[in-house]
Amino acid sequence: MKEAYIVAATRTACGKANKGSLRFTRPDSMGGAVIKELLKRTPEVSPEMVEDVIMGCAFPEASQG
Repeated sequence: MKEAYIVAATRTACGKANKGSLRFTRPDSMGGAVIKELLKRTPEVSPEMVEDVIMGCAFPEASQG
């Protein structure tokens, strides 16, 4: 088994369910934005170096749940 590394971590914004400004934003779009931002913050890691990404969801709602 290859070694695993946690290189960086971040989170998405939180909003009010059904009323907030993010209510029409798809979870996969938010996840993609997080990954792009992490790659910007860690220039020593190229996208080709990333084999797996593990994400969690603290409050699964609508299309997340």
